Amino acid sequence: MKLRALLLASFFVTPLIAQDAPKRPRITGISHAAFYVSDMAKARAFYEGFLGYQSPFSIPRKDPQEQLVWIKINDRQSVELFPGSEVSPETDRLYHIAVETDDAEGMRRYLQSKGVAVPPKTGIGKIGNKNYFVKDPNGNTVEIVEYLADGWTRREQGKFIPDTRIATRMSHVGVMVGQFDASMKFYGEILGFKEIWRGGAGKTLSWVNLRVPEGEDYVEFMLYNKAPTRDVLLTKHHICLEVADVAKAGAILQGRKLPDGCKLPDAMKTGVNGKRQINYFDPDGTRVEIMEPGTFDGKPVPPSSAPAPAPLPPYQPVTR
Repeated sequence: MKLRALLLASFFVTPLIAQDAPKRPRITGISHAAFYVSDMAKARAFYEGFLGYQSPFSIPRKDPQEQLVWIKINDRQSVELFPGSEVSPETDRLYHIAVETDDAEGMRRYLQSKGVAVPPKTGIGKIGNKNYFVKDPNGNTVEIVEYLADGWTRREQGKFIPDTRIATRMSHVGVMVGQFDASMKFYGEILGFKEIWRGGAGKTLSWVNLRVPEGEDYVEFMLYNKAPTRDVLLTKHHICLEVADVAKAGAILQGRKLPDGCKLPDAMKTGVNGKRQINYFDPDGTRVEIMEPGTFDGKPVPPSSAPAPAPLPPYQPVTR
């Protein structure tokens, strides 16, 4: 009888324990990418004047001449520009990437239950949204964001979205990944991202695309097999702006003045993924990829079967 009672007890306790484990809140998209810029005026000339976006708001920093500037892509996505004086001129420009959730505090508790280092509480940022930062296995900073009803993001819905925008969506952000298996666990198993494609430019895997679980945006792993130089980081860390016709977008941008100090764009090409693209570079060399959503011929490109590079130490990303 005692054995039967113990078995019954374990039968009922196990589901209760599973039931008490925090569930992952929804992750609906890529909120933004944040970069340090050496000259805010030149950076704004590129993202606003050249690419055609507008800034809905900015926040002064310690130096009144410096501001933290938001470049609005659409009502849910942006690029954040931080004053470069906060970091060494020789460092990488990427500060962080951000994903949007519908429950930041629930996500904090969920991540904690999975062994991810999280802050002791969910804060509210300067523009009125819930947010906090965690680290991925490569040392990249990932911000968790929940847009609040009275935050500045929702306050400016439907505003600052001019017809001059070269693209209305940021389809993905690219981050350097040296710890592939650990990154697949973090983004895939824990955050729930789904792999949609992988490609290789040689004998080893080069890229892996993982889509957010409740949306269409994705993160692109930029894999490496040797310690990257700063120039490599500037090229690999990137954002992708999605356009219906790359040639048409390129013609529009050719008619606009490329700000002084910007590297000339690459010629239009078809990538390994079969999609047409043009690479542009902001005044600090950060790559902005203009790319079509589908392959040039409408046929899917099979994923690569090449092995991932051997794990390498983190590339020492920006720290504040």
